[in-house]
Amino acid sequence: MNVVVVAWGGDGKEPAAAAKEVLGGARRLADRTGGQVIAGALGPAAQAARGMIAHGADRVFTVEHEALDGSDADACVEAAEAVCRQAGEGLVLLAGDGLGWEVAPRLAHRLRAGLVTDCVSVSVDGERAVMTKPVYGGKAMARFAVRTGTQVALMRLRAMEPIEPDPDRTGEVEPLGFSPKTAGRVRVVERKHEEHEGRVRLEDARVVVSGGRGLGGPEPFRQLEELADLLGGAVGASLAAVDAGWISPQHQVGQTGKSVAPDVYIAVGISGASQHVAGMSGSRTIVAINKDPDAPIFRVAHLGAVGDYKEILPAFTAELRRLKGEPG
Repeated sequence: MNVVVVAWGGDGKEPAAAAKEVLGGARRLADRTGGQVIAGALGPAAQAARGMIAHGADRVFTVEHEALDGSDADACVEAAEAVCRQAGEGLVLLAGDGLGWEVAPRLAHRLRAGLVTDCVSVSVDGERAVMTKPVYGGKAMARFAVRTGTQVALMRLRAMEPIEPDPDRTGEVEPLGFSPKTAGRVRVVERKHEEHEGRVRLEDARVVVSGGRGLGGPEPFRQLEELADLLGGAVGASLAAVDAGWISPQHQVGQTGKSVAPDVYIAVGISGASQHVAGMSGSRTIVAINKDPDAPIFRVAHLGAVGDYKEILPAFTAELRRLKGEPG
């Protein structure tokens, strides 16, 4: 089974972080099936084709056009289809970022392929891929198999690990001629960039410290920021904290916010409603701090502390400072 990775973005030298993740997962799957990893590098990613080979691709089709800057989903769907037609039947993987969610269902429709979204893992059973995704707000995991020849999986960010890049890997790079038919139907009138105040983006953070209604106000989020800074992470929040105006919406984690899958997720004063859990259930280690021993968050947490965060958090932060040799 060949694995096709459709990627966009990057800095012109390296593939985007999301593309590296999916390429790593694709490489591992192809090694098990004896197939190839065929990548489609759209727009800015085309300049990083050699980097995609270093990160696991055997063959890269590059598609360059001014419409493929990430703002015109119509053009990206057309380009992705062109790559998949050229690659032939197989398993198609896309990263579940904003553009991925727009492209994947429309691409699957054009390819007459089955689609599974929000996948946290993909395995192979014979000639069929089996995708695993959270269901019922993250309370359970379901496995799906697609019956069509081409199978499309939209991967949750951070669900796959990139491989160690090998600059000596060799592969083919082939440009594809492309002239979009539907470009321009969507026009970008303004771009706004989130301010991260020198911190890592929430979606990219390996450690996320989140606060909820149990914090009681906006001031405790400064303690969360201090802890996140010590851990090199980012600050998240539940819908209740955002709705209360304690922190901006860009920090919201959950079904109606951002999905994260860090190595460590620390939930402080968060009850664990299914809508919130849906956005962080892919975290590798979940730590919960809550004074209610029956809070639902403890059902998904790997580690838990029952007690008042006002006592637990300062002690935790002080111990971290001691271990790191930083002044208190």
